[in-house]
Amino acid sequence: MPTVTVVRTYLEMATLDALRPALSDDPALRLSRVARDDVALFRRLYRDVGGPYHWRDRNAQSDAELLSHFASHNVELWVLCNNSDPAGFFELGRHPDGSAEIVYFGIMQQFFGHGIGKHLLTCAVRTAWATGANRVWLHTCTLDSPSALPNYLARGFDPVRVETYQATLPDGPTPAA
Repeated sequence: MPTVTVVRTYLEMATLDALRPALSDDPALRLSRVARDDVALFRRLYRDVGGPYHWRDRNAQSDAELLSHFASHNVELWVLCNNSDPAGFFELGRHPDGSAEIVYFGIMQQFFGHGIGKHLLTCAVRTAWATGANRVWLHTCTLDSPSALPNYLARGFDPVRVETYQATLPDGPTPAA
């Protein structure tokens, strides 16, 4: 299994006024909150969005652990559908310090290049602020889509910390850094 150097960037948005929205006017796009007990949908979204980027930590959790996680009033899971097809999702987590974290965020590869990532990030940020957050934050890394960091910056997030670490990846293709 190959070991790679990964750069993780933490970003935050200090005020809603910093958001530079980019919403689509496509009527086929619909955002909805996922039922707290729909572990099967979460697993599908997590696999389809994160699989190419080696997201795997949640795969180790049992259905009971995921049900317990999503039962928390501090966690929300949202899905963006294009007609009836899931196009992407985000998970929000509220923290004791009053911040809201966009814990997971991504779109399905078949929807790349259509502005859906910009639209979904705008929705995620607005939803996070609507929780009463005092700041919104997230992190990304060089294993994520090459479009992730530019999208976060374009929507108004500011980098606040960068760290480097080593990751052991399963055999197979490695995403471009």
